[in-house]
Amino acid sequence: MNQRLPLLREKTSKLTSSPGVYIMKNKDSAIIYIGKAKNLKNRVTSYFRENPDHTPKVAAMVSNVFDYDFIVTDSEYEALLLECSLIKQHKPKYNILLKDDKGYHYIRISDEQFPRITAEKNTLSGGTFLGPYTSGFITKETVNEVNKVFKLPTCHKKFPQDFHKSRPCLNYSIKQCMGLCRGKISCGTYNDIISQAVDYIKNGSSDSTERMEAQMLEASDKLDFERAALLRDRINAIRKSAEKQKIMNCSFSCADVIASAEDSSGICISVLMYRESRLFDKAAFFFPIPDKDDDLLSSFMQQFYHGKTDIPTAIILETLPSETELISTMLKAQCGRKIELRVAQRGQFSELIRLAKNNSSEYLAINSGRTAKEVLELEELAKALGLAKPPQYIEAYDISNLSSSSMVAGMVVFENGRPNKKAYKHFNIKEFSSQDDYGCMHEVLKRRLSRIGSDDSDQFFARCPDLILLDGGKGHVNAVAPLLSEYNLDIPLFGMVKDGKHRTRAISTGDKEIQLTSIHSAFMLLTRIQDEVHRFSVSFMHSKHKQSTYLSEFTSVKGIGTKKAAKLMSVFKTKDNLKKASPSDIKSALSINDSTLSELLQIISDMK
Repeated sequence: MNQRLPLLREKTSKLTSSPGVYIMKNKDSAIIYIGKAKNLKNRVTSYFRENPDHTPKVAAMVSNVFDYDFIVTDSEYEALLLECSLIKQHKPKYNILLKDDKGYHYIRISDEQFPRITAEKNTLSGGTFLGPYTSGFITKETVNEVNKVFKLPTCHKKFPQDFHKSRPCLNYSIKQCMGLCRGKISCGTYNDIISQAVDYIKNGSSDSTERMEAQMLEASDKLDFERAALLRDRINAIRKSAEKQKIMNCSFSCADVIASAEDSSGICISVLMYRESRLFDKAAFFFPIPDKDDDLLSSFMQQFYHGKTDIPTAIILETLPSETELISTMLKAQCGRKIELRVAQRGQFSELIRLAKNNSSEYLAINSGRTAKEVLELEELAKALGLAKPPQYIEAYDISNLSSSSMVAGMVVFENGRPNKKAYKHFNIKEFSSQDDYGCMHEVLKRRLSRIGSDDSDQFFARCPDLILLDGGKGHVNAVAPLLSEYNLDIPLFGMVKDGKHRTRAISTGDKEIQLTSIHSAFMLLTRIQDEVHRFSVSFMHSKHKQSTYLSEFTSVKGIGTKKAAKLMSVFKTKDNLKKASPSDIKSALSINDSTLSELLQIISDMK
């Protein structure tokens, strides 16, 4: 509890209702948070009220506020510009700060007899360097492109030491390398090619192709058809490489594409920057998961574009930020023209958003040790089911029965998109003697949900899942839904519907179905979950059915009743353990005479 709250409330009661910026400070007068407000008094009062309903992040910030300052502005727009400027200047602890993957990068031409062209992060090694470049992505892409276009060697062989020592590698076979290792290209010829490659890097593809076309015609006039063909292939390679980077059939040749991906570790926002119809640069930014009331996209765009004048004609987004009007005004004022904020819904723009989203997923995957596919699957599933965020901990249930004596259920857990087999559970049906799938599902979930949040020795049962999936349709969902209200739990609940061939078809909400076959990643994840929970429950049902068969065989022995038969299975667990057990161990476990033991051993030896 902040002991300064009464004083802060008194100060705030006299605050103006005008727009402006407020600056929160700690006891050392360090700025810890900067915010803007349309009404300063209302906004600042919300932090210091007596019965706050703050999110953890806001509560932590308020607990450290010793005093605050404010700057009154004429409009909310002016407050926005001032807020962005002050955040960049002071970098407060509790504000969203842009920390991307930028650094200085260089293109190195080594000083060997047969030089290589590589991407480097510093200039410590010898050679000639081009740069610095601020984009590592563009540096690497340029090096990859120039090596492919000019068919330069990228292997680890040393030349001329390794001439003729081995057969050319796969790159030579697929015509992506000139095969320098064969020793048939002179040092002079190779260095001419390197000079052309450096010229290509410095002056771009259009200038290089014009010069090469002139050289090709000159070689053709001199009847040097081999050199003319080589130049022709190189020109085609440059054009093909440039063509791959175009925004196909796009009405914007200059655009930024912004998309995000989220997992349990945080959120990554990627910006793909297209200039002159080519992918020019990209940037990735990482953030902790924001509070539910925060609009991360608005905060990000305000800081990312503040102060920039080289803004593209369009910004393509998954969704519009909450402060679209303010951001549009800021962008127009900075570059003197209207910038279109466009939501990608289908077609070409949707494909660009998918690429940006894939970039975000790849960065998250590297950070969390998961695959980008897993990140995307959970994101798509959350979007399809209308969940606020991707479900990190999913429980799925299935009822399986072969007879009234073999009714069981299985629970499987997928955590961060992967099976967590330590958390799997089996359930024996206790309340139903007849086959009633809805009743059995209700019983199992009642036993499970009653243990959420309890001081349970089982850490997995004490945990609250982010999503519950039932193998079945709306009947199963409707049978379980009342339990969530009974235990006051807000857990998304859905059924997994199968088609006539026992394959995942759709998701049931209890009153309607959601088709997922067109959402590939989410559909594949659900299929894996449904297949796994079905396999798990069926295997348990078969093992229980076998066990009940063994019990009936044991009780046919004179002197072995139901209790002793159950004890036999309880002690030795499996058929294999029984077959390996010594007669003395079995006799000792059941306290039976030699005659009963002999008959029992005969049955055990005949077990299949």
